[in-house]
Amino acid sequence: MAVSDLPLSLDRSSPEPLAAQLADALRAAAADGSLRSGDRLPSTRALAKELAVSRTVTSAAYEQLHAEGWIAGRHGSGTYVTTTPPGAPGTATRFTEQPPRELVDLAPGSPWGGGLERAAWRRAWRAAADAPPLLRPHRAGLPEYRAAVAEHLLRHRGLAVRGGPRADLVLATGGTTAALFEIGLAVLSPGDAVAVEEPGYQRAVGALRALGLRVVPAPVDGEGMLVDAVPDGVRAVYCSPAHQYPLGGRMSAGRRVALVERARRDGWLVLEDDYDGELRYDVSPLPLLAALAPDVVVHLGTTSKILTPTLGAGWSVAPRAVAEAVLEHRARTGTSPAAAGQRVLVELARTGDLGRHLRRLRREFAERRGLVVGALGSAGLAVLGDDAGAHVVVPVASAEEERRVLAEAERRGLRLDGLERHHAGVPVVHGVAIGYGACTREQLEAALPVVVGLLG
Repeated sequence: MAVSDLPLSLDRSSPEPLAAQLADALRAAAADGSLRSGDRLPSTRALAKELAVSRTVTSAAYEQLHAEGWIAGRHGSGTYVTTTPPGAPGTATRFTEQPPRELVDLAPGSPWGGGLERAAWRRAWRAAADAPPLLRPHRAGLPEYRAAVAEHLLRHRGLAVRGGPRADLVLATGGTTAALFEIGLAVLSPGDAVAVEEPGYQRAVGALRALGLRVVPAPVDGEGMLVDAVPDGVRAVYCSPAHQYPLGGRMSAGRRVALVERARRDGWLVLEDDYDGELRYDVSPLPLLAALAPDVVVHLGTTSKILTPTLGAGWSVAPRAVAEAVLEHRARTGTSPAAAGQRVLVELARTGDLGRHLRRLRREFAERRGLVVGALGSAGLAVLGDDAGAHVVVPVASAEEERRVLAEAERRGLRLDGLERHHAGVPVVHGVAIGYGACTREQLEAALPVVVGLLG
C-alpha cells in the first residue's frame, strides 16, 4: 500500500508521543476496514520520510502493533496487516484471515524457472507471434513442432523417429497427464484395469479414475516396477522407468526386458512417462521402452520439467493403432493441442536456445544435487534415487515421523513433500522428498542445514 493511501495524521502539539499517535491511527484503520488483512504496509523508512518524522517513531509504532498482533513481518517481503485481535474496538470478522506465507519451495515437481534465459524466452514468443493465426486446427500438432520433437528425441533420448516410418506417429499433446487422459478415452474402456506404480504419480491416477478406469497399485523397488507383482487381467501399465516418481530409481535393463515380454504376452499397453528423462548426470540413460518395443509402448514426454508448464506442450509416440485412435478421438470431439506453446518450442529449438538451456540445466542440477546429497550424507542420512532429476528422497520410519517433518518444515518457512500422498492405496513407504529445482541456489544452501536438522 502506498504511504499516501494511509489515513494518517499526527498532532505535534499533543502531549501524546508521536509513536503512540501513529500506532493508534494504524490500529483504527485496521479496525474500521481502511486497512485489510494482508495489506502490505510501507517500510518504516518510507513512512518516516512521508510523515516527516524520525525512523525511531515509525519503528516504535510498528513494534507496538506487532506485539499486539495487528501486524506481522515476513523476512525479505515486508510488513503486513494480520488480524483484528478478538474483542478489540471495531472488530470486523472479515479481517481474520492470515496473509499468505511465502515458503521456500523445496517440493519436487517444479522446473528451474530462474534458469530459463529471459532474452531467449522473449525472442521465442516474439517469433512465435509472427506466424499467422491458424484457420484450421492441426489435430496431430503443428508439422514443425512434430519435427522439432523428433529431433529432440533423437538428440536427447536416443529415440529415432525422424524421417522413418514412425515419424507420423509423433503427436503433440498438452502434457503427459493430458495425453494419458486422451489415450484412456480413445483406447481403453470404463472398468478396464490399469496398473500404476505404488507409490507413484497421483495425477495420473486421478486422470485414470476420472475415466472410470480401475487403478491397480503395482509395487516398486530400487529397480522400478516389480513386473511379476502386476496382477493378471490389466489392460495397461503406467510407469516412469527413466526416473521413477517419486522414489527416483531407474528401471534396470533386465526389468525393462521382462516388462516388454510380459506386455506382449498378456496384451498390455505400456504407458511410459518420461517426464524428466533429459535430466541425467552420471551415465547415459538406458534405452527408452519405446525404443525396445514400439509395438506395445506409448512414450509420453513434456516440456513442463525442462522448461515450464506455461507452454502446456508435450508429445507422444505410440503404436500406429493408438495414434490413429487418438486422432479419431480429437476429430470426433473437435479437440486439438494448443498451438501457441508448440510454436514457442519450435523457436527455442530452431535458434539452439533449447539445447543451450538443457546443457545449463544439467550442470546446475548436478551441482545442486551434489549439495543436497553431500549435506544429507554428512549427517548419516540415507538418500534414495539415481543421480538424475530434480529431487531426492530420504526414508523415514513412519507416517507420523513424515508428517512431523513436513509440519515443522512449514513452520520454519520450508515446503517439503512426503511419500504418503503418493500412494493410490494404503501407504507402505514413508519418506520426505526434497526438490531443488524451484528454489534459488542461495535458498537451497540456506535451507539445507534446517532440513538436515529436521531429519537427523
